[in-house]
Amino acid sequence: MLAVAYQGERGAYSEEAVYTHFGPDVKAVPCRTIREVFNNTEARTVDYGVVPVENSIEGSVSETYDMFLTSSVKVVGEIILRISHCLIVNPETELKDIRLVYSHPQALAQCRGFIASLGAELVTTYDTAGSVRLIKDKGLRDAAAIASEKAAEIYGMRVLARGIEDYGRNYTRFLVISTREAESSKDSKTSIIFSTAHIPGALYHALGAFANNGLNLTKIESRPTRQRPWEYYFFVDFEGHQDDERSRKALSELASKVIFLKVLGSYPRARVEL
Repeated sequence: MLAVAYQGERGAYSEEAVYTHFGPDVKAVPCRTIREVFNNTEARTVDYGVVPVENSIEGSVSETYDMFLTSSVKVVGEIILRISHCLIVNPETELKDIRLVYSHPQALAQCRGFIASLGAELVTTYDTAGSVRLIKDKGLRDAAAIASEKAAEIYGMRVLARGIEDYGRNYTRFLVISTREAESSKDSKTSIIFSTAHIPGALYHALGAFANNGLNLTKIESRPTRQRPWEYYFFVDFEGHQDDERSRKALSELASKVIFLKVLGSYPRARVEL
């Protein structure tokens, strides 16, 4: 049985992503942090890890991007999961009783409008499902958690409202990580990191390597290098496998124009009806 690490408690969206990608016959291994998922995968105490990388409403998950800089793991898969949030309480709690709302910062941000209508105070936690467990374990009667309906079922809690996210088209993209490369696929994406010299036109010329070779970029994200202020690493996803002729040419051209380049991996692109 494959062991797959994810961040959060049982009932977390990351756990759902694990079962969506690998099917029911895997051992889902909960971890406290995204860093722990990376470390366990790199140490091979699990076969794979699943980490969130971006949300369609709230944007990128910075910790995941930062971990890719120092970790040796490869990206071997992609999962796109529809996120539907629920307001979850202890069975005795009514809507009028709620003074506090617990959840992960991303979930709280995705439900700003609904929370504002409650007039409740926000309390951030490390995990959506973990917030359900917290209000249950503490027996809080004036608090609610934002998490999945599955989390409510697991912890025997009550759902007061469903679909409370501000925008209906709410999706989170996860990446599957491993110490081994993915097998070649016809419909692949490739993820890379690079940095450029701090001179005019450096990024323009770097990105030209993809245009010159007819490759479509699907994502570009910048993160501070933390070495000098206002200098950045660029995380780029593009369509194609790193071993394809056009991709090889583009990566070779890019390497000649940047000061740092790391290929995170090529992997099958997730196909989801959005």
